Amino acid sequence: MTLHVVETGPLVTVQDRGRVGLAHLGVPRAGALDAPAAALANRLVGNDPTAAVLEVLLGGLSARADAGCWVAVTGAPSPLLVAGEARGHAHAEWVPAGATITLLRPETGARSYLAVAGGIAVDPVLGSRSTDTLAWVGPPRVEVGAVLPVGPSYGEPRPLDTPRTPRPGPLRVTPGPRADWFVDGALDVLCGSPYVVEADSNRVGLRLDGPPLERRGADELASEGMVLGAVQVPPSGRPVVFLADHPPTGGYPVIGVVDADDLWQCAQLRPGETVRFSRRPAPPDPGSATH
Repeated sequence: MTLHVVETGPLVTVQDRGRVGLAHLGVPRAGALDAPAAALANRLVGNDPTAAVLEVLLGGLSARADAGCWVAVTGAPSPLLVAGEARGHAHAEWVPAGATITLLRPETGARSYLAVAGGIAVDPVLGSRSTDTLAWVGPPRVEVGAVLPVGPSYGEPRPLDTPRTPRPGPLRVTPGPRADWFVDGALDVLCGSPYVVEADSNRVGLRLDGPPLERRGADELASEGMVLGAVQVPPSGRPVVFLADHPPTGGYPVIGVVDADDLWQCAQLRPGETVRFSRRPAPPDPGSATH
């Protein structure tokens, strides 16, 4: 079967778990920004965890299914309409052949995930069906008129699953690896102050406005590898949290790394909303252990 895209909102992309393990070749990882929400959507329709879904920014997607299928919407609570009738959120819903699926703008959150039984079966690139918006590796962004193939369904849909309890809180940060590039107390400033999400935040990074983090000097690093969740600090002193489409390398110092379990919150923050950080202790140095 196929989905025929009738309308799109600000941004719709195909995402799965991403291209893990290719950073040494200069390839960003990509993948769903709210990974737990995407995984839940796949479970609800009986998909394998690696199946591709549609990541929908601030609603606006409308697509026609040319055959009957099960769908589920998770993440930001976009109202779901099937043939104009309201359906449930985080629940497997049947779509008759020829019916139109519509995701309206959510009142809260930013990114919703639409899973279809069988998964979005566009051709994989470097082992993944994810769209990387930094280098545009993978399938192109989903536009009006796109025809998206759907794979054969192979699992039974679940009428009910236990969604992740939404418990947004401070983003937990492990110090380093370049915390020593900042003045004493810089990490305390990061973890003791509210920061506001800026309008130019995207899948590459969450750009924040707030108290600047002061460096010890004006030197710059040679480019080095970056990881998902790295809190990089450019000369302005305003932190940037690297998300799924972050570049594999960067030349600004990283004061800390956000815990992977907290990154889903970054996917659901809108410009103007506030985020806070909390400090996690650095892991022990194996070289300092005594026997």
